Amino acid sequence: MTQYFDKHVFFCTNQRADGSDCCNNHGAQKARDYVKDKVKALGISDRHNKIRINSAGCLDRCDDGPVLVIYPEGTWYTFVDERDLDEIIAEHLQHGRVVERLKI
Repeated sequence: MTQYFDKHVFFCTNQRADGSDCCNNHGAQKARDYVKDKVKALGISDRHNKIRINSAGCLDRCDDGPVLVIYPEGTWYTFVDERDLDEIIAEHLQHGRVVERLKI
């Protein structure tokens, strides 16, 4: 079976109702929006490259958060700021190289 997406990126954007620590407390939704916009602006989310950026509920890695995971590789990352996200975009999404310093 052929994969539809070359890369599928899931950002945990979970927000816990009780206020306990979760990815969205660390700006996960804003980060997801940033990456989605950046990938679109770079032209790497079109029908040829098929990179998809999605939100996910809790990915159960709260202690490592905020987190995102890229499939089909199943590579998990944490990030702090847009610089980290830019590095993931450039290295992993554009060139297929794992960013070891952000991998969890």
